[in-house]
Amino acid sequence: MDSAEAASTQHSGSVGIYFTDFFGVDRSVLEDYGAFNVSLVNDLPLFIDPFLLFDSQKPEYQALHAEIIDYLKFLRDVAATGKLSAAHVDQWFRFAEVKQNWLGFSRSGNRGSGLGQQFAKALHRNLHLVFRNFGAESITKGSHLEKLCLLSNGVGRDHLSDFVTNLIKGFLLDYTQQFARTHLRADQVRTVAVRRVHFNRQTHRWMPGRYTLPHIHGDFVILTPKDMLTRDEAWINRGDLLDGFEDVYQAIPNDQLRHQIDSYFLSRLREDASDADRKEVAAKAIEAYPIVLDYFIRAKEDAGDEAHRVSNRKVQDTQEQFVERVTDLVRDHLQGTPFYPGGTTFAESMARVQFLKNVIEHKDGWRVFYVKGKPITQESHLQLLYRLTWFASPLDVNREVNNGRGPVDYKISIGDADKTLVEFKLARNSKLRANLKNQIAIYEVANDTASSITVILYFSDGEWERAQAILRELELQGSKNIVLIDARSTNKPSASAA
Repeated sequence: MDSAEAASTQHSGSVGIYFTDFFGVDRSVLEDYGAFNVSLVNDLPLFIDPFLLFDSQKPEYQALHAEIIDYLKFLRDVAATGKLSAAHVDQWFRFAEVKQNWLGFSRSGNRGSGLGQQFAKALHRNLHLVFRNFGAESITKGSHLEKLCLLSNGVGRDHLSDFVTNLIKGFLLDYTQQFARTHLRADQVRTVAVRRVHFNRQTHRWMPGRYTLPHIHGDFVILTPKDMLTRDEAWINRGDLLDGFEDVYQAIPNDQLRHQIDSYFLSRLREDASDADRKEVAAKAIEAYPIVLDYFIRAKEDAGDEAHRVSNRKVQDTQEQFVERVTDLVRDHLQGTPFYPGGTTFAESMARVQFLKNVIEHKDGWRVFYVKGKPITQESHLQLLYRLTWFASPLDVNREVNNGRGPVDYKISIGDADKTLVEFKLARNSKLRANLKNQIAIYEVANDTASSITVILYFSDGEWERAQAILRELELQGSKNIVLIDARSTNKPSASAA
């Protein structure tokens, strides 16, 4: 624990999970500054949406978007020469993840995959297809980076956000430095050299910079304004394009073009086509008629106000689910209890599961799994919520460890000799039966351990009955390694006793 961590923990008297915990800053101060209160334990599922920069009322955000488009024009032009060396591709097309902002959805901590060779190839390929008229659009109001992810599955939301974060890194560093100089003590910051901050237009090189930034865990921290963040998908995204493809091309004012696309699409669509089949045909139609992208983007531009409302709501929901609810759970139920001691991995893991089960079922801990009255729907969110409550443990807690047979949710270990696997499942998971039958045994072999725990969370009577039926079928009722947790908003003790 470095000086900043020790000082903040002593100042707050609480378990450190979020930026404000570690640096002893009142949450209202960070809120007033406009930054999201990131977890310094694990990435949170938020992403920078370039459309929020494009459509912003803030001139500095609009300028950032213009810089992004200028860089893409540069990449398009150098790619068109056909003289790119491997060194040029590495320097101009490939970027490391900016892990210091603690955003995204990494499997453990804040280390994602970054923008590697696959992204560089997709970017290089798509530049020729969708960016030829950059700066001279006649249908859309402006140029948009998101076209990259509309045409190819090789560029997803995380790639898009990582790319944007790299291109506006200088702004984010200045933004964080200003907060650090105003609100943090000298022992909480450090002046550091940061690579690839600004792109020099004359030399075509990425230049470094020096900044005074919050420093903890041997690294600096980058803060991000909430009003450029979203969750799940960017406003302009491939999913919406494929889902609404018919509506997009049917709204094209050019009768001849609309008829051509309609004929292409319908002639390839079987009468018994599934939704997946329809999307596949739509994707081929878009490749044949890429002008559809411009009409889709224009519709998204015209609904820009909705983009800000939706993103703001998603960010608020994320803050409630992963910051406020977890904070309440740790502060009111877990901090200062046996949930934070040490011990053998199986006994300690089971004790924590049972302790958490008691808190969820009998002390209103179930609230952490609800947002605006609705239960979580993704197991990844369940896993992340549980990971946040494990902070301050002396045990080695690794999330989604993959030892060759697929990722297990958690491996709790003390060295190589003592390891326990913990899997978290939602009872509504359609693959619950297969998971219980095969998955843990495979993981135990791959991770060289015979210790495992499966935790099943249910939110309704029907989900509990389904889980019970599966356990009976597999003859697993009464197994000491399987724990059911009742997360219904109205608990029924008789159901949770299984």
